[in-house]
Amino acid sequence: MSQWSISRCGWRMVPEYSSALVLSQLKENIEQFFTKFVEEGKATVRLKEPAVDVCLSKANASNLKSFLAAVRLAHRGTDVEALPLSVLVPAKTSEVEKPKTKMIITSKRDYPLTKNFPYSLEHLQASYCKLARVDMRMLCLKKLRKLDLSHNHIKKLPESIGDLVSLQELNLHNNHLESFCVALCNSTLQKSLQFLDLSQNKIKALPVQFCQLQELIHVKLDDNELIRLPFKMGQLSQLRFLSAARNKLPFLPSDFRNLSLEKLDLFGNPFEQPNPLVPSIQLKIPLTLLESAARATVNYRIPYGRHLLPSHLCEDLEVAKMCQCGSACLSCFIQTTVTMNLHHVAHTVVLVDNMGGTEAPIVCYFCSLTCYSQFLDRYLQSNR
Repeated sequence: MSQWSISRCGWRMVPEYSSALVLSQLKENIEQFFTKFVEEGKATVRLKEPAVDVCLSKANASNLKSFLAAVRLAHRGTDVEALPLSVLVPAKTSEVEKPKTKMIITSKRDYPLTKNFPYSLEHLQASYCKLARVDMRMLCLKKLRKLDLSHNHIKKLPESIGDLVSLQELNLHNNHLESFCVALCNSTLQKSLQFLDLSQNKIKALPVQFCQLQELIHVKLDDNELIRLPFKMGQLSQLRFLSAARNKLPFLPSDFRNLSLEKLDLFGNPFEQPNPLVPSIQLKIPLTLLESAARATVNYRIPYGRHLLPSHLCEDLEVAKMCQCGSACLSCFIQTTVTMNLHHVAHTVVLVDNMGGTEAPIVCYFCSLTCYSQFLDRYLQSNR
C-alpha cells in the first residue's frame, strides 16, 4: 500500500507498522467512518478507545478502499490472519500531523459547517459567529478544557455541556441567555469548572444548585438582570473573584458573609437602604407541624431524599434558612437587612457606588421572636 500521512491523536508513532498490527486493535472499536473524499485518497476512522480520529491521506484510492474494507471486517471480529493485507509503510515525520489542541474562530465566515472539530481540541473559541445555539459537535470534545462562545446569540444551554468532563473554563459573555439550568449544576462540571463568564446576558436568577459547582474560582455575572444571588452562595469555598456589577440586586443573601474573596465587584446595583427596625415577619405561633418537622430534619441532620419525601418537600429543605443562632427555619421566620462592609469578605472591593461606599445590605433571618429581640438589643447598643 502506498505511503500515507496519518494523524494519530494521542498515539506515538513507532518506526515500523504492519497493517495486521493496526487492524488487530480495531475489533468493535470503531465509532464512525468518514469516506466522502476516498476517491481523493483521504478518509478518517473515528475510534472509541482512545477517543481519537485516525486521518488517512495521500493514499492510492484503490488501495485505500481495500484497506477500509479490511478495517470494517476487523471491526466486526474477522480473524486478522484471514484478511488479505499489504504492508503499511510508516509516514515520514514531516507528514505526520500533530494533534490539534487549539482552534480560534472569530467570524461566521470561518465557522466550519461541513467539517468536524478535531477530537484532540483542548481550547475552542467560536466568537462573533452568530450562533443561536451550542453546536452539538462541540459536546463530543471530551478533552476540551476551555470553551469560549462569547459574542453570539445563544439563548439556552444544552444539558449535555455537563458531559464535557475536562471543562475548566466556560465563557458565554454577551449572549442572550435567560437562565443557567439546574442540570448543569448537577453534572460533572461540579468537579471541573473553575472559570465561568455569564456577563452581559439576560439572566434574572441563578438556581440554588449553582452553589454545587464547588470548584469555581472566578465568576463573572456583570450586566445581567439579576434580582438575587444564589441563596447558598457562601458554599463556594474556592471562589476568589466575583463580579456582579450593574444588575438589579436589592440585597445580598445571608450566606454571602461566608465567602473569602480576593476581589469583589458589585458596582451599580440598586441596593436598598437597610432598616433592621422594620422587619418582615412571617412567623406563626405556635409553629405548624410541617415547620417543626422541617426544622428538626435540618437541625439534627436527619437523612432524607426523594425516595422518602415528596420532591417539593426536599426542595424546601434544601433551601432552609439559617437563623443567627444556628437553627434552621423554613417558611416561618423574621427577616430584615443589615449593613455589611464588603471588606469583611473580600481583600479588594470595587466601590459599590459613586460616593465611595464599600457597604451593602445583607439579609438576616431569625427563627423566633427571642432571637430577633437579642439581635435588636445588640444593634441598638452598638448604634448609641
